[in-house]
Amino acid sequence: MNDSIRKSKQRRWSESKAHSSWQIFKIMAEFVDGFEALAKIGPCISVFGSARTQPGHPFYELTTAISRKLAEEGFGIISGGGPGVMEAANKGAQLGGGKSVGLNIELPFEQHANPYIDRDANLHFEYFFVRKVMFTKYSQGFVMMPGGFGTMDEFFEVITLIQTGKMLQVPLILVGTDYWSGLVSWMHETMHKQASNISPEDLDLLKIADTPEEVVAHVLEFYTKHPLQPNF
Repeated sequence: MNDSIRKSKQRRWSESKAHSSWQIFKIMAEFVDGFEALAKIGPCISVFGSARTQPGHPFYELTTAISRKLAEEGFGIISGGGPGVMEAANKGAQLGGGKSVGLNIELPFEQHANPYIDRDANLHFEYFFVRKVMFTKYSQGFVMMPGGFGTMDEFFEVITLIQTGKMLQVPLILVGTDYWSGLVSWMHETMHKQASNISPEDLDLLKIADTPEEVVAHVLEFYTKHPLQPNF
């Protein structure tokens, strides 16, 4: 190996190790602040979806209606804190008289806190994985609106945690048959039937809905049989 390259790599690695040591304290602080804030709020439903969905779009208005009805049933609403579907979720929470929580993440584009988050429930995170823990620990259900890579990441994160028993089973609802049916069909035909990479009962962990009434019915039916409690 070229000597200058070797010395450069050693220097960068040493600097990286020092930086990682300081990161530990920032990560711990985010966990502590998140746990303390969310533990006080009570049962919540997390709503995920695209940051690019504009007010007036059918999915924006549907998200607002779903969140409002869930809030009227006594659930707080947790969103990623940004625009689009996240904004619609927080707006619905306030319209329904429920707690409106935003778990914001620092991003170079798209993300800024929306105006419908309760002032005492507007949390900011630097690390995606800390933010994910907050969603999964304190949410008693997950509503997946149409979205992009981030929404898919959150969906598969949640269903994996439930499938592997790392968190309790909770309602996991995909909203929009036209949007989600292709993915669900692929999981059934390819992941299950062709490759045997999942079990038939794994697909029972999710529901598909199209209306606010269907979403609320799934959530309420589940909690007639299960207690409301933190997931782990």
